[in-house]
Amino acid sequence: MVRRTLALVALLCLATNAWAEADATRWEQLSPDEQKVLERARGRWDTMTAEQQQRLRRGASRWEQMSPDQRTRAQERLRAVQQETPEQRALRQQQLERFRNLPPETQERLRRSQQQFQSLPPEKRQQLREGWQNAGPEERARMRQRLDRGRETGQGLEEKRGLKKRGEHSSNTP
Repeated sequence: MVRRTLALVALLCLATNAWAEADATRWEQLSPDEQKVLERARGRWDTMTAEQQQRLRRGASRWEQMSPDQRTRAQERLRAVQQETPEQRALRQQQLERFRNLPPETQERLRRSQQQFQSLPPEKRQQLREGWQNAGPEERARMRQRLDRGRETGQGLEEKRGLKKRGEHSSNTP
């Protein structure tokens, strides 16, 4: 009985492995554009699982659709991630996991806030970052409250910070 069970398990493992290999894509089957973008993975492509290959192919497809500016930002983010310490990487993974566990409407609200922040001029983004970093716990709590009130009223970052529509500072800007 034990031998039959072991034989069955071994057979299932082999069948699963063969099935996974059948779904895998050989390097030669990739389009020339995909090969160009995925060139760095060429040496290990045939040893990757079908899932890993699909993930890379989706990334290559997104890359091809990016504007030059988007590609530059993506490369900068990749370099920053590659330079992270193990502790920084673990913290980033924890933050990502926390984000994934948020309700979908909260995730969407955070994405909109991030997009709004990214739409600001670089100098203004830096000013906001420094203001946050220099703020103590009480000031950060007040900032969060102002942001939450602004979300409830539909007020954007520019209005909350006293900026005019064209991004010009008004007289009451801190």
